[in-house]
Amino acid sequence: MEDKVRLGGMALSNGVLVHGPTAWACAVRLPNGELKVVAEKKRTRASEINQPLLRGPARLAEMLMLIPRLKRLVPEAKLPFERPAVLATMLGGAVAVRAVRGSRLPSLARELVAGLASLAPAALSLRGSGLAAYHGAEHISIGSYEHGERREKEHERCGSHLVGPLIATTAVGNVLAGLVAPHRQPLARAVAGFGAVAASTEIFSWMTRNPGHPVAQALAKPGHELQHRLATEEPTPAQLEVAEAALAACLALEHDAH
Repeated sequence: MEDKVRLGGMALSNGVLVHGPTAWACAVRLPNGELKVVAEKKRTRASEINQPLLRGPARLAEMLMLIPRLKRLVPEAKLPFERPAVLATMLGGAVAVRAVRGSRLPSLARELVAGLASLAPAALSLRGSGLAAYHGAEHISIGSYEHGERREKEHERCGSHLVGPLIATTAVGNVLAGLVAPHRQPLARAVAGFGAVAASTEIFSWMTRNPGHPVAQALAKPGHELQHRLATEEPTPAQLEVAEAALAACLALEHDAH
């Protein structure tokens, strides 16, 4: 049996990005109906970093560095956070987080509520402009490739499953950061943020290896509900065609590497 390439993806408002260990590809539907596909080898490869607690932040950094490259090669790509409504919600979320942190709630409860408030922009970005449907198309194309049969619009490795672990680890990290001297708290919160991403990635990896464990199921529940109720919709055949074009272009480069 052919070894499957480990893939990830990101939905756009008008297309899909698919990336593997060494390559990435993006397909978008242009206003005139044409399909544009761009693919290339990665310049930075987080897959080469396997040290626990470093691989998660490395993958996040890889994606952040990929976005400017994507916009340069595919200026038509519409990123989720480019919409004015989402930017306004990000500002409102920041205000809400500041207000919650200034409340009299117990410290852990305060950080948990702040974490939920900070999710509002991401939740809004999933609605409208076809993003949820392209998210479903991304899952169907990647899942069908991985399992060798037609899959549904929800995927067991979707980043939404990081929501539970990330909120929990961020809350704990910020509570601990709040215990240090006030002038050191900005640095402490930065370290806590890095630690939360690192720990959440390792927890998520454990969850995917132990899907039947009660703790894994509890941590996956918020992400599952987010996927099921908000983050994905059934794509049209045209949207699925876009996702499959991105998948095929990425796999072509990945197989060239071997």
